[in-house]
Amino acid sequence: MKRLALALVLLAGPAGAEGHPEARRVLSLGGSVTEIVYALGEEARLIGRDTTSNWPPQANALPDVGYVRALSPEGVLSVSPDLIIAEEGAGPPEAVSVLQSAGVAFVSVEERYDAEGVLDKVDAVAEALGVPDKGRALHDKLAADLQAALGRAQAVAGEPKKVLFVLSLQGGRVMAAGADTAADGIIRLAGAQNALQGVEGYKPVTDEAVIEAAPDVILMMRRGDEQADAQANGGSSHTAAKEAVLAMPALAQTPAGRAGAVVMMDGLKLLGFGPRTGEAAVELHDLIYAGS
Repeated sequence: MKRLALALVLLAGPAGAEGHPEARRVLSLGGSVTEIVYALGEEARLIGRDTTSNWPPQANALPDVGYVRALSPEGVLSVSPDLIIAEEGAGPPEAVSVLQSAGVAFVSVEERYDAEGVLDKVDAVAEALGVPDKGRALHDKLAADLQAALGRAQAVAGEPKKVLFVLSLQGGRVMAAGADTAADGIIRLAGAQNALQGVEGYKPVTDEAVIEAAPDVILMMRRGDEQADAQANGGSSHTAAKEAVLAMPALAQTPAGRAGAVVMMDGLKLLGFGPRTGEAAVELHDLIYAGS
């Protein structure tokens, strides 16, 4: 990503989504969308959220209509929304069709895993809520945050470090992130490179592929639920997860394993591509290059 690209985005206007300034019962589906609504100062209009929307903490007080990709029309309509703003991929598609046929305004916000994608998402949510001036102010603030992250990334000397994002160790198998994922996007924003090449999406990887990837750092995420973290990470704490990683021979043989370089961040902050993405990229950069 080039400095010019961010500058052009900074000058660009909202994407032109249909505005709904009259909506007073807004349902937000997707953690980043909910964060943006709060960052815009429009949280008083929210009457519900999905399970992934757990930041800021006060969002947890809103009624939870279910997981963003496994919604039931009945659950969504039970909170009587007059506007639904959803991350791209909310579904299943059949549920979305039912909601649209019920006459509820439904805005789908495109998901892209780069700095421009964050800013376009802010523009789209602000436009949907009918608050373009607030959207411009937030856009400009986040553009500055992302520019600061880009400056850190560009300052990396030599070959960028290779990072393997491990989504899960459940069942003794490594599930890791390839291209076209939020993990890949944030690794690049942090000035590193994805160790897993030639793979798209989140996929199980063989021991041979893990060793060949030769990551310098292993990255994991906290889900905010001890049981879920224990199941996916092999332990509910960073220490326990690190022990689980190093107990797997293939991961232990990598440069990251030999150095004990296993880092962990909050999952929504790390992968949400919302208002905290610039901050997340800087934090991840510092974790990856600590001591370098």
